[in-house]
Amino acid sequence: MPGTGADRCVAKEDYVLSFTADAAMAADQGAHAMAPAMNANSDTQLERILSSLTEDKAEDIVQIDLRGKSAIGDFMVICSGRSTRQVTAIAEKLSARLKQELGVMTKVEGKDMGDWVLIDTGDVIVHVFRPEVREFYQLEKMWLPSHEAAAAPS
Repeated sequence: MPGTGADRCVAKEDYVLSFTADAAMAADQGAHAMAPAMNANSDTQLERILSSLTEDKAEDIVQIDLRGKSAIGDFMVICSGRSTRQVTAIAEKLSARLKQELGVMTKVEGKDMGDWVLIDTGDVIVHVFRPEVREFYQLEKMWLPSHEAAAAPS
């Protein structure tokens, strides 16, 4: 049983732990300086998302303005990929580009299946579907005004 005060057995681990604890405190104080700056507002994010989807040959890209309609985000983007492989690749590249270029961390759901991948930046929600799955769920009809939903790709 270890002692206290001067009777305490000092081992090499005690020194290492104290140095590690000091380093951890210093890291916590400076952790914010290491995080990427997120200067990208929702309009900047939307612009980069749309260009990324176009670069990766996503099809039937629809953007929906959610400002004033929902608290889940400012914009929703819905698009299609031709296969599960393309859907997954579009989502992976989009997430990586947003992180690298804008410092935006994303949450990604459904990437393992590749039928419907959701990418959430906090301000913009992106749905990448296989065409059959997109047709089944018809998100555009839920979120677009009726006259725009009728004109949206199906």
